[in-house]
Amino acid sequence: MKIAFASKDNIYINEHFGWCKKFFIYEVNENNYNFIKEVQSEEKIENELDKLSYKIKCLENSDILYVEQIGPKASLLVKDSKIFPIKASNEKEKITDILKKLIKMQENPPIWMKRILAK
Repeated sequence: MKIAFASKDNIYINEHFGWCKKFFIYEVNENNYNFIKEVQSEEKIENELDKLSYKIKCLENSDILYVEQIGPKASLLVKDSKIFPIKASNEKEKITDILKKLIKMQENPPIWMKRILAK
């Protein structure tokens, strides 16, 4: 699974999807996780739909998107792109904690994760 995190620092999930200047992409398998890369997403686009489309392209076909906040329209567009958006429980939620939870979740995955794993 590929997971994109909206983050200012690659430590916490602390960015709003539409305002995020960079995404941090990780890969999770059965036993561990690996950092893949940082993707810049700071291009200024006025048109909202064009901006959201640009942000989704920056996710580089991730399976899951973790954000601090995401608007309803953006959330629908992300889902339409076959990416599962998840809001962090708070701005102090650590990326590494989520990655460890995702590894553990694979033992008895929820339905949304089963769909991702079946790809």
